[in-house]
Amino acid sequence: MLVTLRESGEPATSVVNSGIVRHPVTGADVVAFVARGNTAKTRYLRRRPHATLVFRAGWEWVSVDGEVELAGPDDRLDGLDADGLTKLLRDIYLAAGGQHEDLDEYDRAMARERRTAVLVSPRRFRTNPTGTEHQEHG
Repeated sequence: MLVTLRESGEPATSVVNSGIVRHPVTGADVVAFVARGNTAKTRYLRRRPHATLVFRAGWEWVSVDGEVELAGPDDRLDGLDADGLTKLLRDIYLAAGGQHEDLDEYDRAMARERRTAVLVSPRRFRTNPTGTEHQEHG
């Protein structure tokens, strides 16, 4: 789950598939996902480049807060050329668990749809306490 802020300051949420990849310029680990370049979420992230991502497995969860960098045809990232962007989008897709029979076609679709890589540099993590178990009441 992605949490950003609307222009009004209210939270905006989206379900995204994300994974951990190396930042294409710095080499640092980042949490990343691929978004369409013309969506509300990318507009919100351009205006305020910060996001929270929440991951859940069973009753365990973790949230990651961090600054955001965008890399795409409408969001140039210094030090990343067109071939680097193609590789980055593919790396994110695979890190998020994606599978495609024709990765060249995937690359063409990403370019055609003007997809953007969203890179979140983790600054803070939160989770439920160790040993916390769900309890049914009632």
